[in-house]
Amino acid sequence: MVEDIYAQSNNEIVAQLGKRFQHYRKQMGLTQKQLAEITGISVFTISAFEKGTGMGLSLTSFTNMMRSIEQLDQIDALLPELPETPKALYEKQFKQRRK
Repeated sequence: MVEDIYAQSNNEIVAQLGKRFQHYRKQMGLTQKQLAEITGISVFTISAFEKGTGMGLSLTSFTNMMRSIEQLDQIDALLPELPETPKALYEKQFKQRRK
């Protein structure tokens, strides 16, 4: 991805993800047809995503595709869990002291 991802449109970001996914798929030695058989997603949808023209890919389909290229563990990097806020930590400590 580009350094300033915020300067890109959503379509540009999705297109880059599609290209990157295509690279992963090829590194796994999978054709689009094989991927379609594994995931149950149509070759048309996979092709459109890889070309950057498939903007309507569902999150479920994307997750399924990530699983097929053994990158499902990277999903957590999209929205990692947030640490507790200082206020929440204080309140938790305060409640524990009152017990």
